[in-house]
Amino acid sequence: MNEAFERLLQRAEALMARIEAVLPQPLGAPDWSASVAFRYRKRGGHGVLEPVRHVATIALDDLREIDDQKEKIQRNTAHFVQGLPANNVLLTGARGTGKSSLIKACLNAYAAEGLRLIEVDKADLVDLPDIVDVVTDRPEKFIVFCDDLSFEDGEPGYKALKSILDGSVAAASPNVLIYATSNRRHLLPEYMKENLTYTHTEDGEVHPGEAVEEKISLSERFGLWVSFYPFSQDEYLSVVRQWLGHYGVPEAEFEQARPRALVWALERGSRSGRVAYQFARDYVGSR
Repeated sequence: MNEAFERLLQRAEALMARIEAVLPQPLGAPDWSASVAFRYRKRGGHGVLEPVRHVATIALDDLREIDDQKEKIQRNTAHFVQGLPANNVLLTGARGTGKSSLIKACLNAYAAEGLRLIEVDKADLVDLPDIVDVVTDRPEKFIVFCDDLSFEDGEPGYKALKSILDGSVAAASPNVLIYATSNRRHLLPEYMKENLTYTHTEDGEVHPGEAVEEKISLSERFGLWVSFYPFSQDEYLSVVRQWLGHYGVPEAEFEQARPRALVWALERGSRSGRVAYQFARDYVGSR
């Protein structure tokens, strides 16, 4: 009888261990000294903050033809690091113009002053409150970075982000800001039929319908909007020149590279900082 009970107890303990393994676990703190950047990942259903071993080395001086945008982001980030009031930031506009690179460059510029970055995928935004709880008592300043952010109607991360930005009963943590990049200014798809929901008053004012108001309400919770625009040919070539110099190509060789740079952009149907960077790498590698 005792042996049967002992076996039953062992089986029960083994079952409990298996159940506990799949139950959600509190998010643990990583080794904060391992890196200045971290990624939030799901492992077996559990959230983990993983240190980024090789952080992009891009510097603010590497980014050209976006001086106005750079000044706004750098000023906001400096205020944040200094403990002054600062805003959550939404960077929107043309692809490849430096939105993500600018955030990485700010991290490198202010990491020595305590700035840290946590990259979170859109699918994991529902776990933002847990991430904020882990870092809220830390002395560092944390940027939660959401790259290429956009939502389809009804996605759960939308409401989680909206609540963290401004809407939860809990006050925002003073050492956490959200920096997001997107090709959509309002982060959600916009349809022609939504224009029909606008109403007109007798004095000529136009008011958006509820569906449009809902879409605008998320982007409005970012205190700072920074827009990026397609490059002109001269701006594109200026960035090409900068990256060629970065890789050690003599200034005198630029005119030789210029026609190839223009063809490179034409083949890709885009003139942007990313395309200029990719051309420079190809040019230097094939010299």
